[in-house]
Amino acid sequence: MLNPTLPEKSQHEVRDYSTSCNYFFGNKFPLASFLWPTRNLRFQGNVLILILLVVGLFRWAAGLWGYSGFQNPPRFGDYEAQRHWMEITTQLPISQWYFHDLEWWGLDYPPLTAYHSWVLGKLGSQINPEWFTLYSSRGTHDPNLKIYMRATVIVSEYLVYIPAIILFVQSMTKIHKTYTWNKNIALTAILLQPGTILIDHVHFQYNTVMLGFVVACVSCLLERRLIWGCFFFVLALGFKQMALFYAPAIFAYLLGCCIFPKINFGRFFSILVATLASTTILVLPFTLGILYNAYRGIDIQPNISSKVTPLPIFKEYSHLIDINAWYFPILLQYAQILHRIFPFARGLFEDKVANIWCALNVVVKLKGYPQTILQQLSFLATLAAIIPPCLIIFFKPRKTALPLALATTAWAFYLFGFQVHEKSVLLPLMPMTLLLATDHGLSEHVRAWAGFANLLGVWTMFPLLQRVHLRIPYFVLSLLWAYLLGLPPTSFALYFGRNSQSSVGLPTSVVHTSYYILMGLWHVAEAFVIPPLSKPDLWAVINVEIGAIGFSLCYIWCLCCLIEICTGLVNPFRFRKIKRSTGTRLQKLKNS
Repeated sequence: MLNPTLPEKSQHEVRDYSTSCNYFFGNKFPLASFLWPTRNLRFQGNVLILILLVVGLFRWAAGLWGYSGFQNPPRFGDYEAQRHWMEITTQLPISQWYFHDLEWWGLDYPPLTAYHSWVLGKLGSQINPEWFTLYSSRGTHDPNLKIYMRATVIVSEYLVYIPAIILFVQSMTKIHKTYTWNKNIALTAILLQPGTILIDHVHFQYNTVMLGFVVACVSCLLERRLIWGCFFFVLALGFKQMALFYAPAIFAYLLGCCIFPKINFGRFFSILVATLASTTILVLPFTLGILYNAYRGIDIQPNISSKVTPLPIFKEYSHLIDINAWYFPILLQYAQILHRIFPFARGLFEDKVANIWCALNVVVKLKGYPQTILQQLSFLATLAAIIPPCLIIFFKPRKTALPLALATTAWAFYLFGFQVHEKSVLLPLMPMTLLLATDHGLSEHVRAWAGFANLLGVWTMFPLLQRVHLRIPYFVLSLLWAYLLGLPPTSFALYFGRNSQSSVGLPTSVVHTSYYILMGLWHVAEAFVIPPLSKPDLWAVINVEIGAIGFSLCYIWCLCCLIEICTGLVNPFRFRKIKRSTGTRLQKLKNS
């Protein structure tokens, strides 16, 4: 093991070798200091267990707060939606899941979410069947049900998301040959990401299941296990359609692997077959259930639902379909699923989301334009934003560039996509946070941008959180994460310390510092200054404008870093290139 009592000269040489190595000695940011005593433990598995216990404790403690829709009739919130899906999947035939009472939190996610809800509903019914009784259980706030629901999020996360993160960090450690201590720091920082804890464990959702499948896909691609990567990405798409944010980058990377350095038809067809087979396995239970219910003569549309046209989408072709044909129930079901998971009728954006369209709506009232024009505009803008990263990762399919490619395309979808929600910011934040586990992930430059994106992302979700009285967990979790990583507002040493200017750069320091000050001033104004009656949403609109500009900068930074990694061109955001990772230098020092 590495000798902690290095000669004074050697310690000085390592400190001066690069600005990124100071954190190795535990004096750069608090999280590194906390984990410094674990560097020489013989069994690093004990450190992993300790990390998992700590992050689990934070999740359970956060869950003690309220949730979306708590005692807030008539429709309550996301908590009720998730409970209701457990109700309908366990109480109704499978053919009615996507048709049942769509006015009360109708199911609007792909089949894997429905399977997940069915399993959790069945398990919960063994504890208390009244939690999921059809109709009468709506809006229930049983404290024991809350404990069960919170536990399902944690268990789901420990089964999917956390193992995937561990595998990703281990793969990156093996690729870059970095020190194990760096791995523990990155793992802890990623698992304590405030956005996912606030949305899944406080506000209440299961986003980390989908994110976990995506991370598992990336981990497989890092290990060159392309078939397994395809399988896990199909699961991600089957759980939540928002995984499409990553699809262009995944597709471009896999296609590039099939063409460069030489065309490999066998690899291409194996990927194609694996994708089709995974999709078939995913939808087969649903399809068989539909056919079985049709055979039994079960009505596909419950009596309480309004009459649905033969085809919810492509209505102009309904007259070509024989409603008495054996395949009609399947066709109708999947048409309804597509209609539910892609709600184009809801408009360009919903509520106040910090993307380009909502920000632009302050000047140009976009909702006054026809939906078809807005859909085309959104499609073209998103396409223009995803083409550059996809072309780069296609022609230069480097596995170490995957997190940046995913982050860039996800930012493109978030900024320009159609019908984006505030919580969708978790999708670009996830791969940006994964950068902490890369070669220079704990250097000032990467830590500054990953931290900036996360804290800005959580800040843009504050209006959503404060509406359901979640101010305190918002401040506690975001400030704690900022403190652990040495980020503003708890510390500005990252930008104005002894070595920060050489790696972070003055422009980045000025922009980030200005943003942190703006976010702080906004919180003060939002808390103490009442907006004019003519502009009741003033603070939410300002939040959107600031957030949209900041996220655009994150998109540009990710794209520039992707270009640098794949092509070697100079990154305008980085003023000095770091040549070696800390772990590699220290390992060489140890061997010497």
